Amino acid sequence: MRIQKLSILIPAYNEAKTIRNVLQNVSYLKLYKGILKEIIIINDCPTDSTIYEIELFQRENPQCNIRLFNQPVNQGKGAAIHRGIKMATGDYIIIQDADLELNPEDINLLLQKAIDEEIDVVYGSRFLNKNYKNTSFIWHILGNGFLTKLSNLFTGYKLTDMMTCYKLIPTSIVKSLTLKEKRFGFEPEITMKLSKYKNLTIKEVPISYDARSKDEGKKINSGDGIRSIYCILKYRFTN
Repeated sequence: MRIQKLSILIPAYNEAKTIRNVLQNVSYLKLYKGILKEIIIINDCPTDSTIYEIELFQRENPQCNIRLFNQPVNQGKGAAIHRGIKMATGDYIIIQDADLELNPEDINLLLQKAIDEEIDVVYGSRFLNKNYKNTSFIWHILGNGFLTKLSNLFTGYKLTDMMTCYKLIPTSIVKSLTLKEKRFGFEPEITMKLSKYKNLTIKEVPISYDARSKDEGKKINSGDGIRSIYCILKYRFTN
């Protein structure tokens, strides 16, 4: 398998405190086997100074391959990702959250798995790494675990972390999907739709995870969990 360029999509909403660090880490990340990268930021109409921090980083680092799209109104993470997918020109796509919960260095673990083992789709699993920090037991273990098991029931996959942000997927496949979910329902929706591709191989690799609290900016909530259950059932039987 040959990957020449990776599109890293960064949806950003009210992440002024962390976005510069994320951009720094992603911009200077050396990808596996010298793979090129493009960074696409989708600024989801925040109410804080996120856009100021992004544009300041761009001015200070003109050598970095960063493309910015400003959503006219706030639409949610899923909608931001939809825009990023349209803009992507790489062979593969991966999503990077604009907080500091995930370590961009782990992107190379997914790339290595895909290339060395010729795997079509690779997910980064927070459950396979027992060293995750500050994790909310109720959401991460019970909520996420339940959603993953329910998803596996319909997809036939043996995933441990369906709701993970790190999903490495061929761009051609992502662009062929009609994605509808505008918030966190994006995660179960894309997993259910990938499962309808025949002979598509999907594997996981352990990734690090340093969870933040709601006070620190965590945006997913119980309502998103209920919506995720609905999405699993809906997209199992519809497109």
